[in-house]
Amino acid sequence: MGSRPGYIELERALDSIRVGRRHRADLGDIGELAASIEREGLLQPITIAPDGVLVCGLRRLAAMRQLGWRTANVWVRSGISDELGQLLAEQDENALHKPLTQTEQAALYRELKALLAEDAARRQEASRFPADGQKPRSHGGATVAPPSSASGKTREQAALMVTGRNSYTSLERISELQRVAADPTVPSGVRDRAAAELAGIDAGGSIRAAHQRTSAEVSLTELDRLAVDPMVPMGMRERAKQDAARLRASQAQTRAGDLERLAAEALARVRAGQKRPRHPRPAPTPAAGVMTVRAFVLTWDELTGWWERCDPTEVAAALTDDQWERFQNTLTGTIRFAEAISAARASSEPRTA
Repeated sequence: MGSRPGYIELERALDSIRVGRRHRADLGDIGELAASIEREGLLQPITIAPDGVLVCGLRRLAAMRQLGWRTANVWVRSGISDELGQLLAEQDENALHKPLTQTEQAALYRELKALLAEDAARRQEASRFPADGQKPRSHGGATVAPPSSASGKTREQAALMVTGRNSYTSLERISELQRVAADPTVPSGVRDRAAAELAGIDAGGSIRAAHQRTSAEVSLTELDRLAVDPMVPMGMRERAKQDAARLRASQAQTRAGDLERLAAEALARVRAGQKRPRHPRPAPTPAAGVMTVRAFVLTWDELTGWWERCDPTEVAAALTDDQWERFQNTLTGTIRFAEAISAARASSEPRTA
């Protein structure tokens, strides 16, 4: 058994080491690392917490298991049981060995940012409410010294810790794509787009362009929804359908930033049109609440040929039972009213001898 400051070195069964949740998804070429360990031995033991949870050395552990090792020397480190400490140790391991992909960096950044904010809040609370007659203390448990740039915002601190640069804008964009790709309430087409863009980012694609294309897909999907929503005025539905089709047809030839802007503008126009009727309708007669003849004519002028502009299949799929019942009631009442008008017109025609 050996030791170093803060550590105890001992032999441990590899099967007893628990990995738990890690941010690294791609371990890289383990075979090459395993060959190096077999040839030169394990130059640096892996690090675990006292409860057997791996802190540093996921790739080395995988290589030793691949070699069939049953035991190995490990460093046991105490005082790192708190969640932030484990994340910082994992990041230190990532900086020294195989780098994380950009999407893995974003996942680690997001968690570090949240934990740094919580840690700062605990330290602030401890400084405001110290124990009687004592200097301010930490919240308790194992503590981690604040980063050297503690005066900055937590997102800047987290970005520097993960990437070594103040690159939080890119990490925030990737995080947003990850949120969209994992959200079951988001339409499947948008989720698929976000997932594809994340894969493209790890392959070296532009983060900004990926975010812009996904934002455009969000707007286009909303235009598709409005185009079949029976509660949207017919003119606006048609406009939404045409705008979505036009933008998708030119999607391959349009820069990502321009596509994002044009899709957002098209969606804004349709939403504005929802709130503003094409023809202002006169209010019913206050006393009796009866529609005037002029209002009747304007209503039916607006509905002229409406059935030629609707797809029955799309409407059938979109209507709720309540909406379908209201449509049927309106249709029944309209037919009765048409019959009454026809009878009134017939009775008022001049009779010939």
